[in-house]
Amino acid sequence: MRRSATSRNPSRIIVRNLQRAVRVDVASLQRFSERALRECAHIRRAQVTPLTRLREISVLLISDRRMAALHQQFLNTAGPTDVITFEHGEIFISVDTARRHARRFSTSLPREVQLYVVHALLHLHGFDDQKTSDARKMAGRQKKILDLLITKGHKGRPRSARPKLSEPRGGRAV
Repeated sequence: MRRSATSRNPSRIIVRNLQRAVRVDVASLQRFSERALRECAHIRRAQVTPLTRLREISVLLISDRRMAALHQQFLNTAGPTDVITFEHGEIFISVDTARRHARRFSTSLPREVQLYVVHALLHLHGFDDQKTSDARKMAGRQKKILDLLITKGHKGRPRSARPKLSEPRGGRAV
């Protein structure tokens, strides 16, 4: 990955679990999010992005009920989605949706949530997935980051034995 000498990391990223139905290892997700933030922030961009100017990013784990309300309010779309990213540094992740997608795509809940974190951080860094060509570029960058970060935790395990990841279908709000 190309690195930019002018990019800087936000001061910090904080993970908060605001739902009670699904058990999540918040400490592990916090460590992953910190590493993902560093990797995403070092991607060279032509313009200043929210990711490089924010002092703090919050990753908020919520229920489908809360996600559906946000989805309706900010994107005028009924029902829950997996992840919504706000340019002022809030990332909302539906843990209920992540659990369903993990089952559907034969991966683990932690890996699915990690995918959403990287996806949201890339949105904050100016990547978009509205057009097919942009979505392909974003998915490629996302895969590189996930492979790099997840491989560190899978030393000695063959690549074919590592979990597959879904593709987020979440919304992006201003």
